[in-house]
Amino acid sequence: MVVGGLVEAAERLLEGRHGRLGATALRTALVDLYEFWLNKAATAAGIGVAGTAPAGVALVAVGGLGRRELAPFSDLDLVLIHNGHPNIGEIADALWYPLWDARVGLDHAVRTPAEALKVASEDLRTAMGLLDGRLIAGDAELASRLVDAARDQWRRGARKRVPELLESVRERWRRSGEIAQMSEPDLKHGRGGLRDLSLLDALAVAQVTDRGSDEIAEARGLLLDVRTELRRTVRRSRDVLGADDAAVVAAELEFGDRFTLARALSSAGRTIAYAVDVALRSADPPKGRFGRKPSRTPLDDGVVLHGNEVALARDAVPARDPGLLLRVAASSARTSAPVSHGTLRTLADTAPELRAPWPESARTALTELLGAGDGLVDAVEALDRTGLWARLLPEWGAVRDLPSREPVHVWTVDRHLVQTCVEAAKLTDTVARPDLLLLGALLHDIGKGRAADHSELGAKIAHHVAVRIGLSERDTAVVTGMVRHHLLLPDTATRRDISEPETVERVAKTIDSDPLLLDLLHALSKADSLATGPAVWTRWKAGLIAELVGRTRELLAGTSSQEPAAADEAQAALVEEAVRTTRGQATVSVSGDDDKIATVVLAVPAGAELLTPAAGVLALNSLQVHTATLRGHGGGRVGVFTASPRFGTLPDPALLRDQFARAVAGGLALARKLAEKEQAYHHTARPVEPKVVWFDDETAGADTVVVELRAVDRIGLLYRVAGALRRCDADVRWAKVATLGDRVVDSFAVTPRSGVAGAADVDDLAWRRRVEQAVLSAASA
Repeated sequence: MVVGGLVEAAERLLEGRHGRLGATALRTALVDLYEFWLNKAATAAGIGVAGTAPAGVALVAVGGLGRRELAPFSDLDLVLIHNGHPNIGEIADALWYPLWDARVGLDHAVRTPAEALKVASEDLRTAMGLLDGRLIAGDAELASRLVDAARDQWRRGARKRVPELLESVRERWRRSGEIAQMSEPDLKHGRGGLRDLSLLDALAVAQVTDRGSDEIAEARGLLLDVRTELRRTVRRSRDVLGADDAAVVAAELEFGDRFTLARALSSAGRTIAYAVDVALRSADPPKGRFGRKPSRTPLDDGVVLHGNEVALARDAVPARDPGLLLRVAASSARTSAPVSHGTLRTLADTAPELRAPWPESARTALTELLGAGDGLVDAVEALDRTGLWARLLPEWGAVRDLPSREPVHVWTVDRHLVQTCVEAAKLTDTVARPDLLLLGALLHDIGKGRAADHSELGAKIAHHVAVRIGLSERDTAVVTGMVRHHLLLPDTATRRDISEPETVERVAKTIDSDPLLLDLLHALSKADSLATGPAVWTRWKAGLIAELVGRTRELLAGTSSQEPAAADEAQAALVEEAVRTTRGQATVSVSGDDDKIATVVLAVPAGAELLTPAAGVLALNSLQVHTATLRGHGGGRVGVFTASPRFGTLPDPALLRDQFARAVAGGLALARKLAEKEQAYHHTARPVEPKVVWFDDETAGADTVVVELRAVDRIGLLYRVAGALRRCDADVRWAKVATLGDRVVDSFAVTPRSGVAGAADVDDLAWRRRVEQAVLSAASA
């Protein structure tokens, strides 16, 4: 009868027969109601209310009731503690059976303090549950001793249990997804949900993290309120917020509509998830071998891997290095190692904003960041939670936590954009400009969330971003076109007759007959679909788009890289000096406002090899080549390289000139020195299979074909490829080298070397196969 009254009273509270209670007030009323009736039940069982019962027995609440956060239709988590009471079985039956008979959910245990502590030492859920223990009835001193002992035991052993804790948490996240950026979040078990709040509380008890900020408290209140209203709406225990129920919950909590609520939930989930990540790392700091300090491995200029976290090098000065933030983020994404919380705080406090236009080194770091693959998600999240991502991309605020209104979308708009970059990173070897593909992927839906066509508005925003980061006028137009027309291929392929010439002509006209833009849109269509949700990129859709692209490409009769322009006066003078002295010559100058980028001009007399020694000497001096052009002039050849140091500062120009002259003369053991350097270098780029693409185009020159290599950049790559071409009797008439993040797209206009016995013709398939195999082998070494 006692419990029957409890069930009826709880139902009256839910129905609001005496006035509807708000979510917080409803939870408080339910806690008070259950405590009142449990005290009556405890008295009937012979325990009595707190402070009046015989010593040796106590009823302790854990879980939601213990935290005074009890949601409707939640189970009661109760522990009956005793000191060997002879009638404990009868007391337990008197408590549990009425609850079972009334079908009240019950998670119960009967233990001595020693038994409870032993179970807690072996079971994480029990250990964390006891931290919230609160006396309901019986011996207050016994209950207090147990909870204090459980907390002390947890504090002493929490750090040792971090690996077990991490495994448990990650498995839960894998099963339940995450609160933030999900269309139907699991409020309790999802990443950033209520279980994670309990984890934060437990780590705070262990004194490895703070109690939590006001932001965390607001997130907790929102999750509890949404969960309370969801259960009141569906009249049962449920924690996954579906779209239909979200509309009702949003109305009850005065959010206007479910999309506004979804945005608030996403922000709350991200706040909690980020706090958990930081707390778990604090609980398990990096350790070196044999108790020594963790190692510091260089990752980039001013960036090191300190143990298992990305951190600033000791000599880094963030206030004087605007590009350092991007290099830190790129290193984190590339290695999938988190940025240390201290590093993020330092960057947030001292790192200056990048001035427009960005220097080349910053654009390179951005490309490397966006092309890192899965590691990009956590890297962007860390920057976004600390305000650093908005410093790089102020336009992001309009799409942050913005729910998509199309049901096929799994993610919020901001996460969809990041996920599209992750998918696009897998396709960088299919396009000639992976840097533009990645930037277009990041911005293609940036215009959403406002009362305008998101493609048109997004194109305007993309144009401003491209100009700000310093893209050329041509590249800016391509990125703008990608965003403006990112739906062109899928919409046309699935809604028009692609066999009609008019359809293909319309596509070609829309993209201004630009074969580069066509290829980029093809890759973006796939990445966008894969990042939208399951079954969006189907074999049928892929086939239609591929056929449309093929027909359009035939219409455009694509073009390849064109021969570079003639040498300017300074370059011509250097060639003349090389011819006069019969030695390799070099000049070095800093490019523009970026003292990390140098222009290196190298010249050789006729008959001397240029590309191989040039690439070797630059690599030997830890210079990463971003662009290179080779051209003939008079009686010699000249190469113009833009490059930056992988670490530290630019090399001494005099040393570089001397090494190049010796390399051209054959007096420098480049192969051996580069092999030693590559072995010592900590390479962290995501591996991809190198790819060779051939272009037969009259613009390349008579008896000449363009061979393009797309591969991961490594020290000495250009040197090895140049050597491979030379060994295959392939003369390089001109070359264009582009390093885009950790990828290269290198184009070589080659012709079979004349005057060699058995010289091949440019159309000789056997010669082409030999060249391709040699280049791929060099790229894979």
